Amino acid sequence: MIAALTVVIFALAYAVVLLSGLASLATSAAPISDPWFTIIELLIVAMMPAIVTLMAAIRLSSPKRSDPPGRWSLMLIIMATALTTTVHIALLVLRRSDLIDPRWHPWLLSFEWPSVPYVLDVIAWDLFFGLAMLCAAPLVGGTRFAAAIRVTLAMSGVLALAGLVGPVTGDMRLRAIGIIGYAAIFPIAAALLAFHFRARIRLGVG
Repeated sequence: MIAALTVVIFALAYAVVLLSGLASLATSAAPISDPWFTIIELLIVAMMPAIVTLMAAIRLSSPKRSDPPGRWSLMLIIMATALTTTVHIALLVLRRSDLIDPRWHPWLLSFEWPSVPYVLDVIAWDLFFGLAMLCAAPLVGGTRFAAAIRVTLAMSGVLALAGLVGPVTGDMRLRAIGIIGYAAIFPIAAALLAFHFRARIRLGVG
């Protein structure tokens, strides 16, 4: 329950900071700058352990935890976490150093397609995260919130995977579909999971 609430809190904070960063832009085409960029990076890094813990709780509380989807859900979210955490920590550190030739900054230190950080983050969130949600959805059961959680987790996964249409077609505006999946639908699933685990505790099933 605590992990689910933590995810919700971080997601709300992320939304507030992102909107503040967007509101500060002189033009819609300009990238988000500091301090908003740094805060967003830190929030993502801080939130990922809570997401892993939440996925582990879903698996451990499920009678289907030994089935392949149970193992895959945790493995995939760990892969997503390792990849996106590495990307965002690297950006936080390297953007403030002189280790990389400025000529390489657009490729190695920016979030403009097809930079290396952008490609890796798409793999982490649209692919690994999306598959993890689809694997986790069938694991949830036992309370009146379970059906809604299964639907929202599945929606989150499908939308995240649909975001891959952006990189495939070269129209990165379509990646917004995936962003809706993990930045809007998944926090709803996390909120429902908080109620779900609270209900399980009250029922004495942990």
